[in-house]
Amino acid sequence: MANTTIEWTELTWNPTTGCDKVSQGCKFCYAEVMTKRLNAMGVEKYADGFKVRVHPRTLEDPFKWKKPSLVFVNSMSDLFHEEVPLPFIKKVFQVMNKTPQHTYQILTKRAERAAALAPHLNWAANIWMGVSVEDMKVADRVKYLRQIPATVRFLSAEPLLGSLSLLDLSEIDWLIAGGESGRKCRPMEKIWVEELQAKCEAAGTAFFFKQWGGINKKKAGRTLNGKTYDALPIPAAAGTR
Repeated sequence: MANTTIEWTELTWNPTTGCDKVSQGCKFCYAEVMTKRLNAMGVEKYADGFKVRVHPRTLEDPFKWKKPSLVFVNSMSDLFHEEVPLPFIKKVFQVMNKTPQHTYQILTKRAERAAALAPHLNWAANIWMGVSVEDMKVADRVKYLRQIPATVRFLSAEPLLGSLSLLDLSEIDWLIAGGESGRKCRPMEKIWVEELQAKCEAAGTAFFFKQWGGINKKKAGRTLNGKTYDALPIPAAAGTR
C-alpha cells in the first residue's frame, strides 16, 4: 500500500510491477520513470527495472488496511498485461472479493485481454474496471470494456492527446480527463476537455477533471471555466450487469 497524490483515488496497491508501451499514451510513462528512481534507490521490488513481475507477498496487504478506501490497482503496471498469468490475476481478484470494505479501481490499456478473461473472474460490487483512451485511435478499447460486468465502468482520458468528440459513452459510468505533465509534455486543447464535459453531462456519465498538466501542473490547476469537476460514479445495482 502507498498513499498517493492521484486525485481520483486514495491508495495504490501494486501486486504486479512493470509494463511496456502499446500506444501514444505510454510515451512518457510516469510509472517507468518512477521505477528507474526506485531501482536506483535499491528498492527490492523494482530490482528488475520495468520488466513485468508479480509480487505474491503484496496479496496480504489489503487485509491490513483498517480504513475503507478507494484503491488504484497497479499504478506501476497493468494487471492485464500478457505476461501476468491468469492464476495470479485470479488471486488478486480473490483478495478484492474478500475485502469488500475497499473499492478497487483497475485501469488497463489491454482491454481485449481483460474482456477475454472477464468470465473467469468474480466481479464483486467493489471492483471498478476502466480503460485508458487518450485519443480516438484507441477508442476500440471501450467496446471491450462494455463486455466486462463491473458495477462501474470508467475511462481515463489522460494524457488527453486529441479530440474524443466521437466517443460513445453508452454504459460508461465515469470519465477522468487530464493533460500530460512533465518537461516533455504534449499539449492539450481546452476544447477537447469541454467536449468531454458536455458529452458526460448529456450521457449521465460522472466527469472528473484531474489536471491541465504542463511543466508545473500545480500552478496550471484543475478547474475548467472556473469550476472544479470531481464527480464520482454511482455503482450499478448488484446483478444488473
